[in-house]
Amino acid sequence: MSGEQRSRLKWHCRRGMRELDMLLEKYLECEYANAPPVQKAAFESLLSLQDPEILALLTGRVVSEDDGLRDVVQRLLTKS
Repeated sequence: MSGEQRSRLKWHCRRGMRELDMLLEKYLECEYANAPPVQKAAFESLLSLQDPEILALLTGRVVSEDDGLRDVVQRLLTKS
């Protein structure tokens, strides 16, 4: 991953909610580089969502129909 790409993703992990920032940044630091392309795409898709949508997914109020997104959410929750 290029430095520019990493910086861009890190910027998108900053959501203004400390707990959410920490979860997303931890995944980026610990998992993203070694994740398969499908999982990387799902994480980037998650980052494109609005904060309330991400929170709804992480709290289980909403379950995504997308398998990749569900997998990334599950990884975020189990690695925290």
